Amino acid sequence: MNHFEGKTAVITGGSSGIGLATAVRLADDGAYVFITGRREAELEAAVETIGPERATAVVGDISNLHDLDRLYEAVRVRGKGVDILVANAAIGSFVPMDQTTEAHIDQTFAVNVRGTLFTVQKALPLLHDGASIILIGSTAADRGMEAFGAYAASKAAVRSFARTWSTELKGRGIRVNVVSPAWIETPGGTASFGDEETARAIKETVAATVPKGRMGQPEEAAAVVAFLASEQSSYVVGSNIYVDGGTNQI
Repeated sequence: MNHFEGKTAVITGGSSGIGLATAVRLADDGAYVFITGRREAELEAAVETIGPERATAVVGDISNLHDLDRLYEAVRVRGKGVDILVANAAIGSFVPMDQTTEAHIDQTFAVNVRGTLFTVQKALPLLHDGASIILIGSTAADRGMEAFGAYAASKAAVRSFARTWSTELKGRGIRVNVVSPAWIETPGGTASFGDEETARAIKETVAATVPKGRMGQPEEAAAVVAFLASEQSSYVVGSNIYVDGGTNQI
C-alpha cells in the first residue's frame, strides 16, 4: 500500500543501517526521499538501492549548519515541502568515564544533540502542518551500560527533545516521536565493536541476552518509523517506542 504517495521525507544518516532501511521503506510506500550523510560514495550507492527516480542525496554532516542549509535548500528547490523528517544521524563509541576526553564529549554532543536540534529547527519552515518528526533514540538512554556514558546521555537528550517539541509544535499538528532501537545489526554498530573477530564474538554474546534470541535488523526499526510517519499513528504523540527484542522490557 502506498501510504506515502505524494509525500516527501528527509532522512539524515540515510546511507546505511536504519537510515537506509527507512529510506527504502518510505520510498517503497510512495514517498520521495532526501537522504544525507558524510560519505558521498555510500550516499550514491544508497540512491541506487532506493531508486534514482525516488531519491536525492545531499552530502553533509548534521553538526555543520552550512551542510544542513544545503540539504534544506535542495528540498526547497523541489518545491514540495516536507511531510516526514527522520532525524537518524548519530555517532557513538565505547569510552569509559576515566578515559573520556573533551574531544569525545564535544563530538558526541555536536552530532547527536546539537545536530539533531538544528536538523529539526531548520526544517520547520518547510514542514507541512500535520507532518511527522521521528527522532532515533536508543535504549542506551535508559541503561547504565559500561563505557557508553556520553552516547547514552546524548540519546537521553533526544528523548527529552521529543517531549518539548511535541508541546511547541502541537499548534501546527506536527507530531514528534522517538524510536529507540537496541542491538540492531548495522555497519556503524559493527564497527564500534572493533575488528571482525571481536565484533562476531560480541554479537554472539549480545544475542544471548536478548529475549527475542537474536539481534535486530534495520528493516525492523524502519517498519516502526514508517508506522510513526503514517496516519495509522495519528494519536501517538511524544512517545518512545522500543525496538529492542524485549531487551529493556523483560
